Amino acid sequence: MKFGHFDDQNKEYVITSPRTPLPWINYLGCENFFSLVSNTCGGYSFYKDAKLLRLTRYRYNNVPYDSNGHYYYIKDGDTIWNPGWMPSKTELDSYECRHGMGYSVFTGVKNGLMAQLTDFVPMGSTCEINKLTLKNTSDKKKDFSVFSYVEFCLWNAMDDMTNFQRNFSTGEVEIHAGGSQLFHKTEYRERRNHYAVYAVNASVDGFDTDRDSFLGAYGENSAPSVVVNDQSKNSVASGWAPVGSHHLKVALEPGEEKTYIFVLGYVENPVNEKWVGRAEDGIINRAPADALLARFDTTEKADAALAELKAYWDKLLGHFSISSSEEKLDRMVNVWHQYQCMVTFNMSRSASYFESGIGRGMGFRDSCQDLLGFVHLIPDRARERILDIAATQFEDGSAYHQYQPLTKKGNADIGSGFNDDPLWLIAAAAAYIKETGDYSILDESTPYDSDPSKATDFMEHLRRSFNYTINHLGPHGLPQIGRADWNDCLNLNCFSEEPGESFQTFGPSEGPNAESVFIAGMFVKYGKDYVKICRHKGLCDEADTAKKAIEQMEKTVMDAGWDGEWYLRAYDHYKHKIGSKECEDGKIFIEPQGFCVIAEIGKDEGFCLKAMQSVEKYLDTKYGIVLLQPPYHRYHVELGEISSYPPGYKENAGIFCHNNPWISIAETVIGRGNRAWQVYTRTCPAYIEDISEIHRTEPYVYSQMIAGKDAPNFGEAKNSWLTGTAAWTFLDVSQYILGIRPDYDGLIIDPCIPDTMDGFTAKRKFRGNTYHITVRNPAHVQKGVTKLIVDGATIDGNMIPAINGTGHDVTVEVTMG
Repeated sequence: MKFGHFDDQNKEYVITSPRTPLPWINYLGCENFFSLVSNTCGGYSFYKDAKLLRLTRYRYNNVPYDSNGHYYYIKDGDTIWNPGWMPSKTELDSYECRHGMGYSVFTGVKNGLMAQLTDFVPMGSTCEINKLTLKNTSDKKKDFSVFSYVEFCLWNAMDDMTNFQRNFSTGEVEIHAGGSQLFHKTEYRERRNHYAVYAVNASVDGFDTDRDSFLGAYGENSAPSVVVNDQSKNSVASGWAPVGSHHLKVALEPGEEKTYIFVLGYVENPVNEKWVGRAEDGIINRAPADALLARFDTTEKADAALAELKAYWDKLLGHFSISSSEEKLDRMVNVWHQYQCMVTFNMSRSASYFESGIGRGMGFRDSCQDLLGFVHLIPDRARERILDIAATQFEDGSAYHQYQPLTKKGNADIGSGFNDDPLWLIAAAAAYIKETGDYSILDESTPYDSDPSKATDFMEHLRRSFNYTINHLGPHGLPQIGRADWNDCLNLNCFSEEPGESFQTFGPSEGPNAESVFIAGMFVKYGKDYVKICRHKGLCDEADTAKKAIEQMEKTVMDAGWDGEWYLRAYDHYKHKIGSKECEDGKIFIEPQGFCVIAEIGKDEGFCLKAMQSVEKYLDTKYGIVLLQPPYHRYHVELGEISSYPPGYKENAGIFCHNNPWISIAETVIGRGNRAWQVYTRTCPAYIEDISEIHRTEPYVYSQMIAGKDAPNFGEAKNSWLTGTAAWTFLDVSQYILGIRPDYDGLIIDPCIPDTMDGFTAKRKFRGNTYHITVRNPAHVQKGVTKLIVDGATIDGNMIPAINGTGHDVTVEVTMG
């Protein structure tokens, strides 16, 4: 069942019913100011950091769902309605939500009145624009009211929802321009030098800034007292809950329309320029706010800003595009894969409808992986992010597992000890260098623990990352797992028996016995990149030493990490196998099958093929590949959180979409294009749009997890948008299935596609040049390049050497066979 459809020409998903199974959201903003907005106008805004600088309030896990946002109420006679349906939930004559690239458009029609709301965050600005167009589609004059409404957050979102003894007494506002401009200035009198402004480009017939006045005693936002009575109270908030609401009385002749521009903005002043006159008078310096509002105070200016945003996205998405016989493949590669990669790069795992924005911040591992799908879009931002991440590393090569985006400092609450983290830094650096050819990043002075006095060059960070694994090997010679590896719920050094204890931070964590075969696969895979980087730097002895360590790890995996038909997952504290046929539950795990095959460990010995066959035999389902089988049916204190979930959910045999592309990539390593394609399409949003009533989350982006075959709700997804799935699936389809893969010395073309595909064309911008690629598959093979012609000249192999200079258009013809 569908609740909408793709509009490929406009790069939009069109939602035609407000009653989607869950709120289907979009992200506005791609620089510093961001908003989350659902298909019914729910959501909130923040500047840089969703925890520390949140402008508007949102209530997670609320009843009803998604019932706080940036709302516009229309009072037409006795009828109250909203263009996006919520929160009044008045039945509309027609409804449509279009989620586009950084903007959303809501169109509602009721009783001969059309209201269209366009939401977006303009480039280079710290605000959200709400363009509201009202049109009388009836044959009679209409007189009605419009009421805007936002509820301000008192900046720190965690404190805002907990510290009521203080917060009920701190709220402050200023009102200017007769109520057209409402300023939220809570805590500005003391340590803050920023405020929020909510303004409309018209004279108003009233305003409100006090929530209780607007809603009424025990009121609800579905029918605020002010709206019901069609009269604002001109309330001035003092403590309690500041809000922003404008009242506009509108008269429209038949066929007439009017447009209003609302701006919700974040404004900073230099500390010594906070006030107009004396600080004691408490009048804020509005000069930067006036400048911000002046940029968007007409419809023409707002339209120009939206056009600029659309042009920005057209240019970005022009870095990689394809045309094939598969319409769904084209729309995902050309638009939605890359769009989600941008969002995950910006957000990491901080703010979504499943992540509250107050906990995780930016993840070390997460951000490194997100970068893999983003680096081709804006390499300079990727470079900056890599160095920010590296600065949270410790001197021994380990790292804070998370850091806050505003301060860029490590999160001490969760600390370090996730022993896969250091290797992801090598993965990110390698991806950046392959994309750009910019080795100068290796020379950048980079701190440890955000302390410039402890800085070394970035190459030394990579060296310590590589050596951290070598210096932390367990009894079998495999890497120690620490608190956890990629699977944060496999906690082999925790032993928690009390409710409420963190599985990730409780217990010894640095246990000497628990080992990870998955990290071993990572070490081999990304160790090979480290060797190549060393050789480029002229560090040949170091490269040779690293190569020997990698070869030894490969041997160790084949000796101690192979279970006969698949790779083991780990060894626990007691040196017992995990992910073995000897286990009662959890006999086979997905993670080592993917990464050990990607690393080609035991490929010549047939291990890789056997592992992939075992995945298909034991882990496959119609909705994707589950993480493990059989699920754990009781809590295992020696395994931790993974066994705490009911069977079929999350890490306990759920379908973790994040590592499904590892299997698809692994299948391309052994040349099985049909199977790689099958794995890709089973979780790909465009290919499962028809089962939206089962899947429930947005059909245009990936979710982290789908309930596995052992769960009552098999096929139901959770945790959409902010997941490493975005980067990994784009990496899978672009670099391994389509096979257009940057490398240190050029661009590799090595497709691994289903044998039913005749070929495809692609455009790929790479190091300042544009490659126009035509792939033909006349023999209908799954993998193999027999001919590569570049600008009319046949070249050997499947790598196009990097071109000196920029601005070239390069014609590439590829024949498979």
